[in-house]
Amino acid sequence: MDIALHTCGTGCAHDCGAQARAERAVARRDRSQPVIDMHCHALAPAVEPLVAGHPGKQAEWAAFTKAQGDASNAHNAAVMLPQAGPRLTSLAARIADMDAMGVDIQVLSPSPSQNCYWAEPELAREVVRLQNEAIAEACATHPERLLGFANVAMQHPQIAAAQLEHAVKELGFRGVQISTQIDGADLGDPKFAPFWAKAEALGAVVFIHPFGTTLGQRLDQWYLFNVVGQPLETTVALSHLIFGGVLDRHEKLKILAAHGGGYLPSYIGRAEHGYRVRPEAGQPKHRPSDYLRRQIWMDTLVCEPAVLDNLVRQYGASRLVVGTDYPFDMGAYDIHALLDALPGLDAAQREAILGGNARRLLDL
Repeated sequence: MDIALHTCGTGCAHDCGAQARAERAVARRDRSQPVIDMHCHALAPAVEPLVAGHPGKQAEWAAFTKAQGDASNAHNAAVMLPQAGPRLTSLAARIADMDAMGVDIQVLSPSPSQNCYWAEPELAREVVRLQNEAIAEACATHPERLLGFANVAMQHPQIAAAQLEHAVKELGFRGVQISTQIDGADLGDPKFAPFWAKAEALGAVVFIHPFGTTLGQRLDQWYLFNVVGQPLETTVALSHLIFGGVLDRHEKLKILAAHGGGYLPSYIGRAEHGYRVRPEAGQPKHRPSDYLRRQIWMDTLVCEPAVLDNLVRQYGASRLVVGTDYPFDMGAYDIHALLDALPGLDAAQREAILGGNARRLLDL
């Protein structure tokens, strides 16, 4: 499978037409404005031997694989990881795939498997240093094509705040990727206040990306672990930020939510109703949907034109940025064909989604 263009999966016919459609879409694109992919990952190889024998890493991986289920673990080992793994570290393959996809700039995020939120302070500092330096080196090698989102040790909020400041001011990163839950703590927990204050002060984008699900073995078949579980985790995380008052206390925070924001944007009506009728849910200063129009951006990784069209209609094209989830098989790489399929999308809206919104969000 050509992961850059061919997105139907390993079981489809070679002549299904997906690659040809994507190539035609790339050929038609307007190259006057750069296309910016805000959701793509890189791996820091030096981290793996550092953490391999740690009990925290072993426990995390055991829980992760158990929650995925045997069939998904087997497919990942035989197909997904051999395809995606080399692309997590090879700059040559990355740049070639970007060219094939019609992507001018990627904003690299650490692979979520390397969050290491179980690590004690000393180890956490070293893990983050290695990750951020690896991404910074990649960006320095291709400064016109690559930008960076940092990792930080969120389990130690004061350390995380200092790491974020170093990443932005010294390494030139544009933001940070964090997970939807930090070693069992939700993002609205008061202990994370130093991190949120620092992110707001720096104007850093906070990219929220799940790693696994808290629903455990209920989702251990049919890859529901990822298909259902990860978008649900994003939904819960955003809800904690809204209802827990984090976005009210930090009104200049810039949040980017993976996978189209999970289920919250498309099912916001229930949150709005609870906000109106339940006293314990009526604490935010604004309606829940208002935060999706003022502080939260979403990526385009929703896979179907109708879903993306609904997000455009409900929240406006200004809230959306390109996200491919490169280089994993749950990614969607024919970005230009996806936008071609949206009825009524005008040239200005298309340019905003492809790169204009990202440029403003990243202060490029």
